[in-house]
Amino acid sequence: MKFTVRDRIFDIGDDFWVEDEDGERVFHVDGKALRLRETFELHDPEGNELAVIRKKLLSIRDTMRIERGGETVATVRKRLFDPIVDKLVVELAEGPEWEITGDFFDKEYTVNDDDGPVAHISRTWFRLRDTYAVDVDTHRDDPGGDPTLVISVAVCVDALTDGSEEGEEG
Repeated sequence: MKFTVRDRIFDIGDDFWVEDEDGERVFHVDGKALRLRETFELHDPEGNELAVIRKKLLSIRDTMRIERGGETVATVRKRLFDPIVDKLVVELAEGPEWEITGDFFDKEYTVNDDDGPVAHISRTWFRLRDTYAVDVDTHRDDPGGDPTLVISVAVCVDALTDGSEEGEEG
């Protein structure tokens, strides 16, 4: 199933909606402004919290955690230096590790595990630079088929690869 993410450019707190293929709003991403660490909350259209995404404050590699009900269900982090390709990994609390590769700046990347593609994220289907699609393999019966988790991972990738090194001093 394909989801459309439309970033709001001039919105305080980086709030945005995620729509399904029919244009229905299915997730609201609430970027929490003025927090010590980067934090997002993923809600359903009724406002129920589905996941909390937080950047880890002190770590060797940039890291974000996805939590549900106060428990960490996934950790997304940059790989240590790889001269060939930029990669991120998703360590799931339950299940195999996912690998994320591609062009993060232009939002053209894939999420894979040992069983194949989990999702494909692409901006090429849209003319607007602030819109991209997350194509989730919802036919899977493992965490890879969970749109809430996959959308949360896409939010982490955006936050970890946005080109700015927030919180770091030079």
